[in-house]
Amino acid sequence: MSEHGRFDYIIVGGGSSACVVAARLIQQGGARVLLLERGPAKANPIMHFPAGYMKFLAKDTYLAMHQTKPQPQLDGRGPIVPQGKVLGGGSTVNAMVYMRGQAADFDLWNELVTAPGAENDGAWSYRDLLPHFKEQEDNDHLAGEYHGVGGPLKISHLGHTSPMTRTYVKTLQGMGIPYNPDFNGAEQFGVGFMQHTIDWRTRRRSSAVDAFLAPVMDDPRLTIETGATVTGIRMDGDRAVGVDYVVGGKVRSATAGTEVILAAGAYQTPKLMLLSGIGPEDELSRFGIKTKVALPGVGRNLQDHYECPVVATTKGSFGYYKQDRGWPMMKAGLQYLLFRSGPASTTGVETCAFYDPNGNNDRPTIQMFCVPTVYLDRDVMGTDPGDGVTINSLLLRPKARGTVTLASSDPFADPIVDTQIFGHPDDLKLTMEGFRFARTVLAASPMRDLIDREIFPGADVVSDEAIAAHCKRTVKTGYHPVGTCKMGHDRDPEAVLDTRLRVRGMRGLRVVDASLMPTIVSGNTNAAVLAAADKAADLILA
Repeated sequence: MSEHGRFDYIIVGGGSSACVVAARLIQQGGARVLLLERGPAKANPIMHFPAGYMKFLAKDTYLAMHQTKPQPQLDGRGPIVPQGKVLGGGSTVNAMVYMRGQAADFDLWNELVTAPGAENDGAWSYRDLLPHFKEQEDNDHLAGEYHGVGGPLKISHLGHTSPMTRTYVKTLQGMGIPYNPDFNGAEQFGVGFMQHTIDWRTRRRSSAVDAFLAPVMDDPRLTIETGATVTGIRMDGDRAVGVDYVVGGKVRSATAGTEVILAAGAYQTPKLMLLSGIGPEDELSRFGIKTKVALPGVGRNLQDHYECPVVATTKGSFGYYKQDRGWPMMKAGLQYLLFRSGPASTTGVETCAFYDPNGNNDRPTIQMFCVPTVYLDRDVMGTDPGDGVTINSLLLRPKARGTVTLASSDPFADPIVDTQIFGHPDDLKLTMEGFRFARTVLAASPMRDLIDREIFPGADVVSDEAIAAHCKRTVKTGYHPVGTCKMGHDRDPEAVLDTRLRVRGMRGLRVVDASLMPTIVSGNTNAAVLAAADKAADLILA
């Protein structure tokens, strides 16, 4: 094993949170940082186009495809759950939606991490996080109380919307759901156009690499190694002092004089902790791993967003079917390159609605997307692609909790991801209610004027049993896993982190990625991860 060097900080993982923390430690802390990412340094240039990510959704080029544990409550299905595998992580490969969640989400964090009887030892409320959202943001049209101008992360509306998208927005307003011009503002309830991490000047993706890491990329204090798989955390007693990793087939080690910072995501961060002897004693003993710090919560509390579709064909082409091939693709590409407009300047998912089927719209429970084409995951494709529309109802705050556990002591083996999708009966019940409401949207004016017929699951699927079977067959991830190393107060036996994101029972080890969330936020998670990482940088620098 070769010693690669000594650094102030070693960051394991190169995703959104890693980029934020690395940049701030260098810019404001003057620190020497080693950042280790197991994926490549760059993605295909087409990923800079807003529409480019769709070319890679079903491929493992920049995604690690985790085959999950078969779920009895899904009749034995084990859906695939991807995770970004490239510098920038999810921010380099995602659909670029910028959605913070509800203020109540962060107030709940604060409540959960504050010990009973203690005063404000959490500081994770919405009021505490809002300055971090604003400082990072450079919004193309919003400012004031809820938005920032001049920050490194570029936020804008899309450069193109389809006729189906605009029809969906009008239809829901006619059904009594108000137009909401800003899902990241005073309230989330309503229908509208989503904000995206797209640079409004160039109409290119604004990833965490572009926004945060690029300004320090040439700084001699930053060392980035890609294609690097971390195999273990090295410890001296109760202190993390470095890591072992493999790159290009060679085993290396590196030393951290101040801290090791885990930012490998909700699947890989707990896996690395378990491999290093940090976690539940019974699980570690099964694989012959000596327990160094007994923490029963490592790998527990897994949460994600899950969605189910209803699909209809249309009476014409109102979306993006066949726009990614042949002459339409060439024309769209040329229009984008010349004018930064047209179909290549959209992500294809341009709008959504937030609501609660039971009428509690102060705290929406469903995020309903309109996808202006026939779109289903590859393992549930029950119909041919074509001109149509897919309405996905996504459950914002599932009650079930899954786990991430070791498959073996081999650091190159994927962990076992047990999603527990619909593991709580309320999750299936609410998803079915969202599905039924999506159907009423297809039947309402002016949407119904564009619709030919429902093809999936089909208009004859009406009973509770049949709808439940459809949901179990088609439910898919929203690509937002969180919570597997949650922060919490001293009396929470499953809290892995304290409120300063330090691993309990350890010195010099901290977690800054989506694993830290005690509960999932009500919307796409990347924005919340970025803001939490910015707060984490404050805590580290302090």
